[in-house]
Formats: sequence, structure tokens, C-alpha cells
Amino acid sequence: MAKILIIDDEAPIRRTLREILEYEKYKVEEAANGIEGLEKIKNEQFDMILCDIKMPGKDGIEVLEESMKFTDTPIVMISGHGNIETAVEAIKIGAFDYIAKPLDLNRLLITLRNAMDKSKLITETKVLKKKVSQKYEMIGESEQISSIKELIERVAPTNARVLITGENGTGKELVAHWLHEKGVRSKAPFIEVNCAAIPSELIESELFGHEKGAFTSAHKQRKGNFEQAHGGTLFLDEIGDMSLSAQAKVLRALQENKISRVGGEKEISVDVRVIAATNKNLAEEISKGKFREDLYHRLSVIVIEVPALRERKGDISVLAQHFMEDISAANGKAPLAYSFEALKMLEDMPWSGNVRELRNVVERLAILCDQNVDEKDIELYVKPLAK
Repeated sequence: MAKILIIDDEAPIRRTLREILEYEKYKVEEAANGIEGLEKIKNEQFDMILCDIKMPGKDGIEVLEESMKFTDTPIVMISGHGNIETAVEAIKIGAFDYIAKPLDLNRLLITLRNAMDKSKLITETKVLKKKVSQKYEMIGESEQISSIKELIERVAPTNARVLITGENGTGKELVAHWLHEKGVRSKAPFIEVNCAAIPSELIESELFGHEKGAFTSAHKQRKGNFEQAHGGTLFLDEIGDMSLSAQAKVLRALQENKISRVGGEKEISVDVRVIAATNKNLAEEISKGKFREDLYHRLSVIVIEVPALRERKGDISVLAQHFMEDISAANGKAPLAYSFEALKMLEDMPWSGNVRELRNVVERLAILCDQNVDEKDIELYVKPLAK
């Protein structure tokens, strides 16, 4: 049942609103003044707040300004003494809506339902953001991972370009997400491009967009990844696989902060932080003429090397237990415990697929093991497939 707070110094108004809202099956709380209302907002969770503007002590505008500092709950201002200027001021500060007294019942109920929809969206967004944050959480207590986390904390608030290196499956994309989430661009788009998955003849259109008629299948204008990431972060994964012609255009974009769509002549300004990642040795690629040295220097202002799992064995048991809890929760099961011997066997494996491989192994164990995971389960379900 949705919960609504009424803040009004007039008892008859509070009583009338309570009767209307309770008839509509809402739970109602009351506050007789602004100070009491703020105290309730701080200590209780509401789905919507109705607040009078003209009140003794602390008026509605003051309540609105203070409450905006610690709650996302939609606040609807009500007043019999207001005017257009007051309404505009309230909306500018952050009020969801403004309703004049005497209250129109239909207007009130429509506003109420709209505010409830907003409240629901805010809650869902918070849940989704928490899930995303957990999805990209960096798990590990080793010295290597601690050093990476510390470096991220220092680099993220800047706009410095970062090159992330490491083997497949080490978690380079997690580092990229952390750099974005902890930076000043966290509320802006994070656009991820897997350069290895896009054919070389399409990579330029993907990155820079194209104009209608630029090529046979270009039936309409399309914005590229640089434009989509404007104000935010562009993550170029597996950049070592990018064609030389695309590299040249990326270099120009980084130098001038401008791009041109394929088939277009107009220059478009872009404000993008570029983070790149690769599993290749770019120094070797440069010597072979497969990667531009000038682009490498543009991208590698900061270099973060993500170690292979076999180089941080102390994190294997922590990761295995984290994945077991995560996978079991997703399947509505209680997590299985590992024996000491089972964890030791996992730590001694080569893990050529790194963290990605470990997660797959844990998922297999969570599905196939009946109770706890012991050394026999590792011998049966893991070792034969690891050879």
C-alpha cells in the first residue's frame, strides 16, 4: 500500500485529504507544520508528499529545499495563497507539481497517480543501478587487485585516457566500468564497442556513424558510437584488432575532438573520454606495422595491466565463493560450501581462461553438485575439462 505524507497547518485540510486518500486505498501520515514534516521525511519512507506552502515557522518552500537534499520522493506543493511566480519557483527547486486551493479532486488524483509512477520509476532505477554496480564489482584481496583499485580511485575523477591490458577473461571491462562509475561522467552514457566483433569494413560506420546513402545499405542517417557517448565514456575493447584506416580516424577524433560521419563533410564536435583495452602486445603490433604508434601514445596516458588469475592465486577462493553465492541466488538455491581441499585444487589449476573460466566452472559445480563441493567433485567435473 502506497504511503503519503500530508504537511499542512490547517487541520480541516489534512482531514479532508486523509479521507480522500484513504478512500483511494492509500496509507496516510500527517504533519501539522514544516518542522514536523521534515522530521517525518528524514525518519520514514514515503511514496509521495503533499506540502502546503504558507505555514508558520518553516514554510513549504523551505521544506521543499531541505527535503530535496536527502530524498527523491515526489513532492506536490499546495497553496491557497500562491501565484504563478510561486509555482514556477517550486517547480524550479524540484517540486513534482503545484496545485492551487481549493483543490480540484480530479486534478489531485491524476497528479497523485503520475507522482506514484515517478516514485516507482525512481525505485526501479535505484535497484537496476545497484544490480549493474554489483555486476561490475571487482572481487579480490590480492596486492595486485588492491593496487588497481587504488589507481582507479586516483585516475577516475580525471579525463585522462586509459589503456587497459591483460589476457582474455581477466576482467578488463570491469576496470573500464569502474573508471566510468567513479568519474565525473558517471551519469552520462557508457558506450562499449568490441572492435574484434565488427567487420573492418563496418567499423568506421559503427564508430563515426553515416549519412543516408553513404553506401548501399545506408537507408537513413545514423549516429556513431562517438556521438552516442557524447559527454560520457567510450570503451574501445580489443582495440588491437581495429583496422589501420579506422585507427587514423580515431587518432584524429582524439586530437581534435571532432568527427565526420561516413559519407558526410560536416565536422561534429564530440566530448568523449576514451578508455581502450587489448589482450595484444601493442609494442609488437607497432613493430609489425599493424598498430599506429601515435595512436598508442594518445591512448596510453595511463596504463592499467590486469593480472592473469594464476598470478593472483590468493583471490581464487574469494572469487569462487562470490560466484557460488551469486549463481545460487540467481537460481533460487542455497549456496554450496567448498571443502578446504576443493579450494586448494582450484587454486592450483592453470586457468588459461582466467576469471571468466572460473565463473563457468563454479556455475557447473553449482548445478551438478548435490551438497558441498569437495575434491571428488573437482576431479569429476572440473579437472577433465581443464586438460
